Amino acid sequence: MTKPLENKLALVTGASRGIGAATAVALAAQGAHVVLTARTAKALEEVEETIFDAGGSATIAPLDLAENEAIARLATAIGERWQALDVMVMNAGMLGTLSAVPAIDAKEFASILTLNVSAQQALIAAFDPMFRRSAGARVIGITSSVGRTPRAYWGAYGASKAAFETLLSAYGDEMAEISKIRTAILDPGATRTKMRARAYPGEDPASVKPPETVAARIVALAIDGFEAGHTERVDA
Repeated sequence: MTKPLENKLALVTGASRGIGAATAVALAAQGAHVVLTARTAKALEEVEETIFDAGGSATIAPLDLAENEAIARLATAIGERWQALDVMVMNAGMLGTLSAVPAIDAKEFASILTLNVSAQQALIAAFDPMFRRSAGARVIGITSSVGRTPRAYWGAYGASKAAFETLLSAYGDEMAEISKIRTAILDPGATRTKMRARAYPGEDPASVKPPETVAARIVALAIDGFEAGHTERVDA
């Protein structure tokens, strides 16, 4: 039987673990060829092996999105092999140190903004031509509730997510009437990830949902589509 995402190309950033890894596996299970990016090659290889063992197909592209020219090189390599990019899951992000706003380390804050904002804009710009060649590209950005509801000690990360949401949503608005590109903002809510464990070290991991729950929702969006300006939170 034909799978819903057969002959589709997907790119997942931050795909070496957590929500990114679970999403890559789930997309491949529905027939997509998935390009996996993250900094750690060994972890990417493990995700790739999981996909292969289940009968799926994937390509790994180890890189640091915050590096100069890394995204341009990635887009060139993918564009030389494939005509269009049908799904992008923008999952890579940096939490940084939770601290009061006056105590935010300037150097670390710059790193957070580089990965969580500047690199995301660079991804959109680099892959825009491939999105336009898709029959209906889905660009899904992973956010956090602190991007819309400020919380004490979460100022740096929250500011970066607010900026990311604005960029992705603006791009979606720009594309809505002139193309079939659609963007969505997805807040995964409390999820069992390493980032969550860093932020809430005393929390029982079993008390929050696994990343596979979020991945299932992302894949449903990729398959079923959504209206322009779509936003949602995965609570269960």
